[in-house]
Amino acid sequence: MTPVPKLLRVATYNIHKGVQGIGPRRRLEIHNLGHAVEQLDADVVCLQEVRKLHRREAQYFSHWPEMAQAEFLAPEGYESVYRTNAVTRHGEHGNAMLSRWPVVAHQHEDMSDHRFEQRGLLHSEVMVHGQAVHVVVVHLGLIRASRVRQVAQVRRFIEREVPCDAPLIVAGDFNDWGALVKRAFSAIHLVAFQESRYPTYPSRMPLVQLDYVYARGLTPTGVQVPNGRIWGRMSDHLPLIAEFALPG
Repeated sequence: MTPVPKLLRVATYNIHKGVQGIGPRRRLEIHNLGHAVEQLDADVVCLQEVRKLHRREAQYFSHWPEMAQAEFLAPEGYESVYRTNAVTRHGEHGNAMLSRWPVVAHQHEDMSDHRFEQRGLLHSEVMVHGQAVHVVVVHLGLIRASRVRQVAQVRRFIEREVPCDAPLIVAGDFNDWGALVKRAFSAIHLVAFQESRYPTYPSRMPLVQLDYVYARGLTPTGVQVPNGRIWGRMSDHLPLIAEFALPG
């Protein structure tokens, strides 16, 4: 009898700090995002633009959660890991990883390329079916030259911190709709599902794919992007979900 492959479902989602709109017309979407993350039913959820705290927004919105957003968004039974990328006048935000499986280690590395954009990567080691899977969450810069240097930094980090034979996921908002990231990652055997286009931005009328899940040591089985009016309201990005078969 052929054994059923063990699957790993990974989602990446830029949540736009849980708020949509600007000025007095802005609205709080973090509660809807909590339901959305649960509906993704992913084993690992990689999040960008996640608030730990924001004093001004907490005063403005009467239903602002008392918990940090990473903890608030984690479905029951999930572990949450958050690390700050940017410190602002009223608070801070960064990357987060939510996992259905045990998290055995995590670390952060600053990736800021200039003083106008504070960026970072979040690296976690997750035990999935007794096997260590490394997960790196990134949010790259808006300027192409910055992304070139940041992708090179991600590669150096992986070579230094991730065993070459360990399954690896690199996911997030790459802010790149060209081939820059794809070419650089292919050199270290990180690939994304390429059978079709999966536009994720802007969420109301997606035209380009900025969000990817790259993998090494895992077999991709499919990708999907949820869409519809409700998804277009919650963030300026759509989530992307990728599924993989684990080795062995």
